[in-house]
Amino acid sequence: MLGRREIVNGMPGQYVWITYKQVYDLVIKVGNSIRSRGVEPGGKCGIYGANCSEWIVSMEACNAHGLFCVPLYDTLGVGAVEYIICHAEVSIAFVEEKKIPELLKTFPNSTKYMKTIVSFGKVAPEQREQIENFGLTVYSWEEFLKLGEDKQYDLPVKKKSDICTIMYTSGTTGDPKGVMISNDSIVTIIAGVNKILECVNEQLITKDVYLSYLPLAHIFDRVIEELFISHGASIGFWRGDIKLLLEDIGELKPTIFCAVPRVLDRIRSGLMQKIASGSFLKQKLFNVAYSYKLKSMKKGHSHDEASPLCDKIIFDKVKQGLGGNVRLILSGAAPLAIHVEAFLRVVSCAHVLQGYGLTETCAGTFVSLPNEMTMLGTVGPPAPNVDVCLESVPEMNYDALSSTPRGEICIRGKTLFSGYYKQEDLTKEVLIDGWFHTGDIGEWQHDGSLKIIDRKKNIFKLSQGEYVAVENLENIYVLASAVDSIWVYGNSFESFLVAVINPNNNALENWAKEHGVGGDFNSLCENPKAKEYILGELSKTGKEKKLKGFEFVKSVHLDPEPFDIERDLLTPTYKKKRPQLLKYYQDVIDKMYKSAS
Repeated sequence: MLGRREIVNGMPGQYVWITYKQVYDLVIKVGNSIRSRGVEPGGKCGIYGANCSEWIVSMEACNAHGLFCVPLYDTLGVGAVEYIICHAEVSIAFVEEKKIPELLKTFPNSTKYMKTIVSFGKVAPEQREQIENFGLTVYSWEEFLKLGEDKQYDLPVKKKSDICTIMYTSGTTGDPKGVMISNDSIVTIIAGVNKILECVNEQLITKDVYLSYLPLAHIFDRVIEELFISHGASIGFWRGDIKLLLEDIGELKPTIFCAVPRVLDRIRSGLMQKIASGSFLKQKLFNVAYSYKLKSMKKGHSHDEASPLCDKIIFDKVKQGLGGNVRLILSGAAPLAIHVEAFLRVVSCAHVLQGYGLTETCAGTFVSLPNEMTMLGTVGPPAPNVDVCLESVPEMNYDALSSTPRGEICIRGKTLFSGYYKQEDLTKEVLIDGWFHTGDIGEWQHDGSLKIIDRKKNIFKLSQGEYVAVENLENIYVLASAVDSIWVYGNSFESFLVAVINPNNNALENWAKEHGVGGDFNSLCENPKAKEYILGELSKTGKEKKLKGFEFVKSVHLDPEPFDIERDLLTPTYKKKRPQLLKYYQDVIDKMYKSAS
């Protein structure tokens, strides 16, 4: 059931596994130990740390005893962790050994509720002393397992409507919101995903293998792992280092690979760099094979029939780089750029599907279908067990009843959350007559798939009174191959837009080579000529997409360092935090407006 890499003499070895029966026995022990600490059904149990087998065991112990599992985001700052513990009134927290110092920073406020801490590993003597000084009890994993050995608690009867987990959304503004998800929501979403996989002949079997590296504290990974467990399949955990991810993949050889766009971008960039460093002949061969297979797939051939010869000679190396067994790549949490999706559909020798959902909809509400090249850039049709409609947004000129229906995506069905914990007012804002209003703007395609084109709240007015739907613009500008990521900004005191851009390393260096401009990537980003080049690429894309004059960016700042979670510029699911971006780049913005006006 669960596997982790054995470390022998400091070197990673093979995956070592524990069976479903062994996990079951551990879950019963952990459940008894939790109950022996006075935590009753309906109690709140925090889990803090990177994915590991103890995470799953703790989660399943919560499921068994009707406790609310409250994940504490591994990537959230101390402030948010403290907020969640206090807001949810977490009484017992399971924590990764190296995260104990972070948890201690939430003292003394969190100790009002938290009475027990359980380390997934050991506990250092000075940490134990510090925790006990605050009147809490702390256990190592082994100590905690022994705690419930001579005790036996009956498992409570649970209802479908019972809350299973309170999952706090990272949010782009304000404090995290506690999304209450019922047992019914999780069971329903799993049934829906099973149905989709069955319809496209890709149903899961016990021999399937999944690499667990996306945060379990996020609904996307949580639901996928529950799906695998429901099929008796295997889950192997990564070592927690993104630089070693491909190595872990090579050892585990997963059959299904889930990713966020940032990871798939990295995989594509790595492959492109390898190709660029190869001989002229190898580059030529790759490009010819790529064009031929893409054309063949667009004619309606499935990825495995489009060009078996190219797969064997050219693309097999890519397949082996992902372990050799991947048959399904699923992208979620944020939009995947069309050029990245098309590239991976051709070279990975696997189905590449893009999904869409929110914590409030228990993840996957939409998923694109295999071999449907017309669905590139869309999130596919809705899952079979939800109702979906678009609602007009007149102030943004989106009409749900026009010949191309556009509007706010609204969702109804059993997968919906049960409300925001202790925040009824916020629940009423988004749940109207049973419909959840996502805040995302969608556009129905002729084939029944949906394209996400904008965000309802990301709209502002320029000084001449023109409304700008900024997310839609970013989705257009990121199509320029010289742009990896872009944040567009404007305000009602100015008449034009500016942007901060993470340029594509290869594109910028190739341009520099062609134009005799020297310097490394960082110095190129400061070069005024490079800025002109990027502005020209944006302008070209804007003209192709028939943007209006005021939608063209007039000035850019190039940042060689990608927007990241560490600087608080992105949420843990890689959505842009706009207020934080503005704060971080305020000086740059001011300079751009001064020099361009």
